[in-house]
Amino acid sequence: MSTSPVSIAIIGAGGVGKCFLSQLQALAARRPNPKLSLVYISTSKKALFKSDYSAIPIDSAVQELSAASTAPLALPKVIEYLAAAPSKVVLVDNTSSQDVADSYPAFLRSGISIVTPNKKAFSGSYQLWQDIFNAASTSGAKVYHESSVGAGLPVISTLKDLVDTGDEVTKIEGVFSGTMSFLFNSFAPLEGSGGKWSAEVKKAKELGYTEPDPRDDLNGLDVARKLTILARLAGLPVESPTSFPVQSLIPQALESVASGDEFLQRLPEFDSEMESVKTTAEKEGKVVRFVGSIDVATKSVKVGLEKFDRSHPIAALKGSDNIISFYTKRYGSNPLIVQGAGAGGDVTAMGVTSDLLKVLSQI
Repeated sequence: MSTSPVSIAIIGAGGVGKCFLSQLQALAARRPNPKLSLVYISTSKKALFKSDYSAIPIDSAVQELSAASTAPLALPKVIEYLAAAPSKVVLVDNTSSQDVADSYPAFLRSGISIVTPNKKAFSGSYQLWQDIFNAASTSGAKVYHESSVGAGLPVISTLKDLVDTGDEVTKIEGVFSGTMSFLFNSFAPLEGSGGKWSAEVKKAKELGYTEPDPRDDLNGLDVARKLTILARLAGLPVESPTSFPVQSLIPQALESVASGDEFLQRLPEFDSEMESVKTTAEKEGKVVRFVGSIDVATKSVKVGLEKFDRSHPIAALKGSDNIISFYTKRYGSNPLIVQGAGAGGDVTAMGVTSDLLKVLSQI
């Protein structure tokens, strides 16, 4: 049986974008139906597309793109170009761009489906959230964003299944940041004593676990964005990631230093603060972890340091793994737990690819 081809447009060809392209190539080879045709790919500087929508070879797209001299189209023009394509179109947004996120309603209204790891679209203003899903339900275009929380882990699909089947979610709690997971698992491990806080932050940066400026992880906003998304899916109309308490681990005196490097240089001056947090927990036989929690009944969302018994699943995480516990009516006192690698190009791209498969099965 032959089905009509589906056109794929990709914005963003960095780490996740490259991993996604190789998964897309394997997918196209493995599942010839429907035929997937790459018609547009762009970075912030360059774009590759043909006026007749002829396919760009997936295996050489990155090389062709880097050799290209065409600037990317402005977003309204991208929408116009894709809306006029002769087949159904799926946009894959591999960026963390607010501008692209703000255009989602316009893409969806034009019948263009979206799959993306971009958190900003779903954790920005509540108005944008509503606009995105209203646009999708009006036009019938699909939008999936599994990788916006927990990379490739089935966090969003699990929560949606719980809600859609009529279970009642009472609480969601977990470690949502690969960076924070790694930091606390090495700073306050179950075995041994762990290193000094500033040394662990420096190590995490050298290993590539943190953003170029570690303050972008330590301010807690990344976790706050993920919690905003999950709270909304659980039915709480959270206004924004800054509308609930988020504990920052940046010492006040270092919030405004000029660079990430200067921040790391001066961080040892503040080691005693984190050391006392760790010691207090140890005296209670506990360990400290950086977690997010959503209490649906009291409508409270918060992000910050919490102490856990050493036997608690959150205490026993390894490496940079994420863990998300769903407490619900059906699951009773033992939560449904999703755990595993919550960061990295391959697993993030896997979430995007699995979303693409969902869209393909529906269009």
